[in-house]
Amino acid sequence: MAEGLPAFRPLDGWYDRAGVRHDPHRRVTEPDPGPGQDFFPRHLMPHTTHPLVQALAPQRVRELEARHLYQYLSFTAHFETRVVNRAALHIAEDGSGVRVGTAARADALKIYTDEGYHALYSLDLVAQLEAATRIPALRHDFRPFLARLDLVGEQALPGRAVLAQLLQVVVFETLVTSILSAVPADPQVLGVVRETVADHARDEGRHHAYFSAFFRELWAGLGPAERAAAARCLPALVRRSLEPELTAHRAALLAAGLTAARVRTVLAESYPAEGTDARIAADARHTVRLFRDCGVLEQPGALDAFASAGLVGDLTDDLADDLEGVR
Repeated sequence: MAEGLPAFRPLDGWYDRAGVRHDPHRRVTEPDPGPGQDFFPRHLMPHTTHPLVQALAPQRVRELEARHLYQYLSFTAHFETRVVNRAALHIAEDGSGVRVGTAARADALKIYTDEGYHALYSLDLVAQLEAATRIPALRHDFRPFLARLDLVGEQALPGRAVLAQLLQVVVFETLVTSILSAVPADPQVLGVVRETVADHARDEGRHHAYFSAFFRELWAGLGPAERAAAARCLPALVRRSLEPELTAHRAALLAAGLTAARVRTVLAESYPAEGTDARIAADARHTVRLFRDCGVLEQPGALDAFASAGLVGDLTDDLADDLEGVR
């Protein structure tokens, strides 16, 4: 196995820069926030602008928009603690299979602390907005998502649960999704939401750098059979991490008063397969580059697996040319 992470340490300065060390407690200050402002960027919740939804009473639409934000924050809290932090603990406790030094293990605990704080303030913001708007959140059940995510690893890497969990966190922490940039930049979104997501984005930039370096060491230490299995596993992990959570949207639409038939119409027309594939490819492009640079796509069948998952269609021309040479 590899002997340690490179000298580059993105968590240096954590005690001065980390959100948990210096960010203020973001508070809902308006007695009834929402009117005249959005809970979330409209283009990131397309089901709320569907004609069948817009035909509902304005209060029902507002409830739907608030619950989309709640779902995002609740998902964030669960993912950080139940996916990212279980992998961070493997690294911190020297159980990852990658030989890292004490400093890099301490950095993993810094990430663990960051993610716990992200979960805390995400759920805190839900509670504040519920009280201010009198719009209750629907119950968020993270277990089905986690079961589907874990199933990918169980099928591709039987008996290697730790490796699968490490790959999960590498995928998620190296993705560059539009949410962390779009929410803070949208002046129509509630200020407290923009500030909270901006706080999160600053920490995640450092996590991205850490897990990019960690993956290089992890991949270098895998044997041929493990590399082949991991290469088959990664495209499905990427897609599973980025696919829209339609179950939560369905529950919110039903709660807003739409019939089951109309809910199916709204979701089918708001999240068409072609549009979803394009967004996933765009959000995954940095992660796919990392894998390309490490040699993942050189594994037998890997390039075809990534192409079948729709993960090479949105790459730049020069990268596409490089990948063509792998075939």
